[in-house]
Amino acid sequence: MPRPIQALIHPDALKHNLERARASAIDARVFAVVKANAYGHGIERVYEALRGADGFALLDLAEAERVRALGWRGPILLLEGVFEPRDLELCSRLNLWHAVHCEQQIDWLAMHKTHQTHRVFLKLNSGMNRLGFTPQAFRAAWARLDALPQVDEISLMTHFSDADGSRGIAHAVETFESAARDLPGERSVANSAATLRHAQAAGVRADWVRAGILLYGSAPDFPEHDIAHWGLAPTMTLRSKLIGLQQLRGGDTVGYGSSFTAEREMAIGIVACGYADGYPRHCATGTPVLVDGVRTRTVGRVSMDMIAVDLEPVRAAGRDTGIGAEVTLWGEGPHGTRLPIDEVARAAGTIGYELMCALAPRVPVAIA
Repeated sequence: MPRPIQALIHPDALKHNLERARASAIDARVFAVVKANAYGHGIERVYEALRGADGFALLDLAEAERVRALGWRGPILLLEGVFEPRDLELCSRLNLWHAVHCEQQIDWLAMHKTHQTHRVFLKLNSGMNRLGFTPQAFRAAWARLDALPQVDEISLMTHFSDADGSRGIAHAVETFESAARDLPGERSVANSAATLRHAQAAGVRADWVRAGILLYGSAPDFPEHDIAHWGLAPTMTLRSKLIGLQQLRGGDTVGYGSSFTAEREMAIGIVACGYADGYPRHCATGTPVLVDGVRTRTVGRVSMDMIAVDLEPVRAAGRDTGIGAEVTLWGEGPHGTRLPIDEVARAAGTIGYELMCALAPRVPVAIA
């Protein structure tokens, strides 16, 4: 039989989270962001659940081709725009909308020979300092684009650096509104955090919101708020089984480096999951895990193919601790239980995004 680890994708949860985005930004249209192969879920696996969105947003031309091949005829936005002049040919052929964030991209458009005019999203750098025109250069960039016969419509966008934190977005909204004042075109400013936290604020209500991590059941502002607060559901479950049992005495150690020492007699289980499956190696003793739906903890270091878990709470609850017992690394567990991916990510000193995207190719993936 195959190794028991498996990832499950939950289409109903994807649909539910998309509706949460709509409910948070009632007047806006929603881009479903499917970059990074739909945050590790697989574009083909999420497409049917997310086709109720108004558009898709992503980075790679190859991913745009995949979405078109699935039958999508609506808007597709390239969030980073094109990377070289010949990319514009595919934009023309596939009718892709694309961000414009630098003068060179405008130069490429000016040289592009096409009968298919382009919809572009002119990006303002409102404080993130990654991509986008400065406020001082923004209006001149708009004027250049507006003069090009290759450009049909210009939308305006920015990306908030602090929508998930205490600094907030007022400074960025003010910068955007000042730079874009009186310019025509639809607006897109809100990412997941802004959609959930600030969508009703003046200056944030816009024509398009970009729903990314919220679609995949992770809270963009965890640990201030968890997915239960935002009414989100996990869209990926990583589960495995116990493949070994050990009975420890006080003083026994577990794993490489003997980083865990048992204080007393205790039972542990060995799980078929490790960092080669995408489970974070930095998860130290105490990382939450479910065994037959009972919350317990990891003990010792994460190995390439195995982790150890404390079985004492599971036995105390009268649940199965034998070989083959189900282990939930994150997501939906048995008996109606749940382990949000954000909690595991926090134990690894990272965020849920990274765990989703790091799921290893060797892990079988199925639709729940």
